Amino acid sequence: MRVLPSMNESPLSPTPPEGASHRWYPAGTHITVRGLTKRFDGVTVYENFDLDIAKGKITSVFGPNGCGKSTLINMISGILPYDGGQILFEGKEAYETRIGYVFQNYREAVFPWMRAIDNIRYPLQFLDLTKTERQTLLDSVVNSFDVSFDLNRYPYQMSGGQQQLVSIMRALVVEPEVLFLDEPFSALDYEMVLFLRGILQKVLKEREVTTLLVSHDLDEAVLLADEVLLLTKRPTRVAERLVFDAPRPRDAETTVTPAFVQTKTRALEIFRREVRA
Repeated sequence: MRVLPSMNESPLSPTPPEGASHRWYPAGTHITVRGLTKRFDGVTVYENFDLDIAKGKITSVFGPNGCGKSTLINMISGILPYDGGQILFEGKEAYETRIGYVFQNYREAVFPWMRAIDNIRYPLQFLDLTKTERQTLLDSVVNSFDVSFDLNRYPYQMSGGQQQLVSIMRALVVEPEVLFLDEPFSALDYEMVLFLRGILQKVLKEREVTTLLVSHDLDEAVLLADEVLLLTKRPTRVAERLVFDAPRPRDAETTVTPAFVQTKTRALEIFRREVRA
């Protein structure tokens, strides 16, 4: 386990050099957040919040209930407006960046009137691509996940896990630069969770997609991530950043290794400290 210093000291968030463009970002960083501020009905959730997310890595977000985990990724992804600050993707705005998002509730995320294959294909219509290029991207994502069920079925004819897999493939079919996962496995049975964790790791490693994962499951947050971002209670700050660099693929056996236990124990210590604060 490696622990990164606080954001004020982190080598990942240096002060921009004098005369730097307002779109400057630290080398090796994909997502740059500076001075982020968000309030709900006068309650401050984030105040002058800074954060850097490394390119091509999986970062999980974990913290006390109500600290704003989903709020954070929704602001970064452009779904939710914020009151102040700046968020850049290698110097670009969110609208200039190809983004994928997987929601927690797959029942509301997939279109019930569309077959699974049409659900997956849906985002491609918004890209300036030929019919052949769209089909190539569709075939690529389906083959990556080695789908074993009939994609010509409608969502009501599929299990919850199959519907969520369709949601994941739909998010990845556009070959996003950044993928956001908001509690993607919380409503699924354990057998399907294990399957999706395994296949998603494989695909994200192959595609080197910068990924932000929100999870209320600490085991999952550590298991899937290259780095665990631990947050405080509101107004939210970064309590600590834990690097977990165990080899992939990771599975249930990973959770009993000394490195995993050490990282999880440290994360739990921080979480308990912040809950009591």
